[in-house]
Amino acid sequence: MWRLLALSPARVAVAIAWGVAALGSGLGLAALAAWLIARAWQMPPVLDLSVAVVSVRALGISRGLCRYLERLATHDVALRAMTTARTSVYRTLAQSDVWWWRDRAGSSGRRVVAGREMRRGDVLVRIGTDIDDLGAVVVRVLVPVAVAVVLSLAAVGLIAIISPLAAVILAVALGVSGIVAPWLSAVAARAAERAVRADRAEFTAEAVTVLDHAAELRVAGRLDAALAVADKASHRAVAAEDSAASRSAWAAAATPLSIGISALGALLVGIAAYGPTGGLPGGMTPMALTILVLVPLSAFEAVGALPAAATTLTTARAALHRLRDTSVKPSAAADKPATIAMPAGRRVVVLGPSGAGKTTLLMAWAGLFDTPRDGVTFFAEDAHLFGTSILENLRVARGDLSLDAAESALRTVGLGPWLDSLPDGVHTSLTAGAAAVSGGQRRRILLARALVAPAHTLLLDEPTEHLAAAEGDHILRDLLDANSGLVAPDRTVVVVTHQLPPGHGADTIVTVDATGTCHVEYPHAAAN
Repeated sequence: MWRLLALSPARVAVAIAWGVAALGSGLGLAALAAWLIARAWQMPPVLDLSVAVVSVRALGISRGLCRYLERLATHDVALRAMTTARTSVYRTLAQSDVWWWRDRAGSSGRRVVAGREMRRGDVLVRIGTDIDDLGAVVVRVLVPVAVAVVLSLAAVGLIAIISPLAAVILAVALGVSGIVAPWLSAVAARAAERAVRADRAEFTAEAVTVLDHAAELRVAGRLDAALAVADKASHRAVAAEDSAASRSAWAAAATPLSIGISALGALLVGIAAYGPTGGLPGGMTPMALTILVLVPLSAFEAVGALPAAATTLTTARAALHRLRDTSVKPSAAADKPATIAMPAGRRVVVLGPSGAGKTTLLMAWAGLFDTPRDGVTFFAEDAHLFGTSILENLRVARGDLSLDAAESALRTVGLGPWLDSLPDGVHTSLTAGAAAVSGGQRRRILLARALVAPAHTLLLDEPTEHLAAAEGDHILRDLLDANSGLVAPDRTVVVVTHQLPPGHGADTIVTVDATGTCHVEYPHAAAN
């Protein structure tokens, strides 16, 4: 975890120091307050208590201040570490052998990452929740455990000065609260992790599928079944959490039980050593007896957070294993579909049946499996429309796109009448993203975004899907005709489609068969 989070030892040390100062102030406050109570009972001159009173106020103020500074330092370390870890995972996903395919029903996307099949929900959990769990280790495990060790030793040492026997009782009680209770919490967390994580991941994956493909699932009559699977997974996760909660309850009970035993033991030791004359020979004074009883109550504040720390650590370890699986490179290249170099030609079309690997081929040419190519832009079939204006959606491809250029691109792809009907034109906000437009309008907006991109090579995946056959054929012919004016003739256009329209101007045709084998043809080679 330390390596993945790239933790700074100096920053961690500062956070621990502030934590020790905060709880150390509490421990000192308890000891000094106990002495002050016992000393005040003897009714000494007020000036004899003035230093102690001022010290109590100072410790009370410093406790809150040091706690605030410890929280700032701890969260600074955690947020920096989470940013580093998330960047590392994103870089691994970008550089590993990654591709999408559709299952037979076409209802859900699956991904192979480092040779392992993952659903979109799995990937979402790994780059989201799992990294959050690792960041929580800094705040809830690393610093609290270090502070608890330091304060426990300090408390036992302080009590040992007064009574070695009471110190032994306190050490045993702290061990129960700081070791046994966290162990019980870890056992409960492991059981919950095994039972809950799989069900939560399944619920997330099914929920993403339903959100992304609700319309298709309803048409296919599978929406209710998908919702039922997600609902069952959620119920199983809740049942597992309830079962683990009973074990956690015993862990939670261990700390107050230890506090009671420690206080009672200290009191019995003090009574046995304290006589009616104010202290037996070698015994203790009233102030010592008060400190002996009250200080342990404050000492348990440090170890009280350890059961929750054990739970957090157990959850984070499981998250680390999942993230390490993501980071492992595949052992064999056989899992990656064979690809060919992008053939020569200004207007290239890729044909083939569904599932043959056309999109994979396009992603390989874009460099998404190794290093992205300069001057090449890949526009996916399921590219995202953002909940902002039409103009800003086009500026995703080119940030300096002017208003006139945006309108021209939209009219070029056949959205002129629709644009004229909008009261705000290109400034109209797509408040629901893709849900704010029809499938055909979405496809045309994405095509306009591709056309305004400054890249020399445009890789277009199914640019005419959801369009009427005649309109789609017309746009395809213009895309594949270097003289149509739709795309500058010196730019390279690569189009993935299921069927070529008659009269197309493609100079290179790549056919991908069902086995993934590519065949390249140059239809105009004989004429030239």
